[in-house]
Amino acid sequence: MTLRIAVVDKKRCQPKKCSQECYKYCPVVRTGGEAIVIEDKAVISEELCQGCGICVKKCPFNAISIVGLPSQLEGHEVHRYGKNGFIIYNLPIPRKGSVVGILGPNGTGKTTAVKILSGQLKPNLGKNSASWEEVLERFQGTELFNYMKKISEGDIRVSVKPQYVEAIPKVYSGKVKDLLEGVDERGDLDWLVERLNLKNILNREIKDLSGGELQSVAITACFLRDADFYFLDEITSYLDIHQRINHAKLIREFAENKPILIVEHDLAILDMLADYVHISYGEPAVYGVITNAKGVRVGINQYLRGYLAEENIRIREKEIEFEIFQPSDSEIEEVLISYPSFRKTYNGFRLEVESGDIKNGEVVGVLGPNATGKSTFVKILAGVIPDDEKKVELNIKVSYKPQYVKGDVSMPVISFLKGINPMIESSYYKTEYIKPLHLEKVLDKNLDELSGGELQRVAILACLLREAELYLLDEPSAHLDVEQRTEVARILRRFAMNNSKSVLVVDHDIYLIDMLSDRIMVFEGEPGKKGRAKKPVSLRDGMNAFLKNLDITFRRDEETKRPRVNKPGSRLDREQKMIGEYYYYVRE
Repeated sequence: MTLRIAVVDKKRCQPKKCSQECYKYCPVVRTGGEAIVIEDKAVISEELCQGCGICVKKCPFNAISIVGLPSQLEGHEVHRYGKNGFIIYNLPIPRKGSVVGILGPNGTGKTTAVKILSGQLKPNLGKNSASWEEVLERFQGTELFNYMKKISEGDIRVSVKPQYVEAIPKVYSGKVKDLLEGVDERGDLDWLVERLNLKNILNREIKDLSGGELQSVAITACFLRDADFYFLDEITSYLDIHQRINHAKLIREFAENKPILIVEHDLAILDMLADYVHISYGEPAVYGVITNAKGVRVGINQYLRGYLAEENIRIREKEIEFEIFQPSDSEIEEVLISYPSFRKTYNGFRLEVESGDIKNGEVVGVLGPNATGKSTFVKILAGVIPDDEKKVELNIKVSYKPQYVKGDVSMPVISFLKGINPMIESSYYKTEYIKPLHLEKVLDKNLDELSGGELQRVAILACLLREAELYLLDEPSAHLDVEQRTEVARILRRFAMNNSKSVLVVDHDIYLIDMLSDRIMVFEGEPGKKGRAKKPVSLRDGMNAFLKNLDITFRRDEETKRPRVNKPGSRLDREQKMIGEYYYYVRE
């Protein structure tokens, strides 16, 4: 027995601009049934729909999705956004004294779940509306009953750290100190400022902060509020690995007394931070299912394998795999460019760069603490800014994706991309880029209507569409979920290999850098004051040097071989430091 849902994208459905193909070709309609009715938008009856999929294929705007779900989900509907709208099944469960994570693709209901748990959205149980009595009856006998009862009585105070910290300067103008003092309800401002190293930015304007600084301020503001439930959406964007671990430790301390729910796509940090994890799966913007809580190691491993054992559900065709041993040195020998040693100084900061080279057809990963000059280095290679002595002249074409992607232009995505490369609508580009990046449904949207993740994927594609010899991408993983990051790594490697193009990627997601890099550049220094860029070295040597600087070691999970952070001072941590294997260590 299958549960069938039909979802119509209201923005994409435009009956006045099409020939109403969904209505004309529906077999039920042609025999006199009313499976589809055209009002302002197409309305599909899930009871009468046969699931033939003809309307899905015939719709010229790709506005219709028909999905068959296991009948066991019937009766577990939590909320639906109107007739033929997105529907979510089940909810995650906040637990006092624990950090609970939600892991899953963007668009599968994580934000909806948080809105319900924070009292911003009243669940309707998949109907037009539902009374609180019906909602409480639905959760009777479950772990969520008492929590939902408090929400119904307005007895829950929630503090939320938003996903897109770049938007903070748009809604608040003023100094950091004034913002934090204005939300401090716990009296913990001085302690949090000390703990997250914010002392040097307290008197700076919010609009002048970097992405990493905005992230730290947002987390601080979240914890300054006196709440019953804390929700943090993507704590790692723009933070380096050391900052990520420091912030994770702080969150764990707060979880001793309050329930904390997090959404995080950096698996190393989620593994270290969470006690339990709920997997969300489904079809983005169509439906989402939240699983029961799983132990964090089991949950992440099942997610990577794409198979949820307890639910007997396959959520992905392919596993996300990690290689244990990478080549000790690049096999690529032909040099594309050599750059001299150079320096760049401004505003009390000094960057010194060792001479190095980038080989033809290779991917170079760049790792290092924030504020040590990585973005400055990339801008100099891109020709955006000069070095102090103007020694760097590459004399090649460069394509550059900056760290902060702006979508403030009211132009359709497809027009923007065609302006870069008119061949974007060819079958090659659709197969190689559009489909893997899941951009089919955003091509007719305007750039200023895109979410952060959509904008990031469009920016990555735009960078690769330009005709160049060197491609520079600064933090392409920001706002991307795990599947999207894996796909971006695969696309960048294939792009470099198949087209003999050189790619340089700056990112803080160690998994991403590990998946795509042939060699690695490591930045060292004192954040905000001085930075030093080493020349590219082998992946293994680069990872070990980078993690040694941070005094952090990783072990390999025995089942999936994914890297996991070792507890500082643990036996494995001491053992690996002794032999100098900070990342590629595999127990005999």
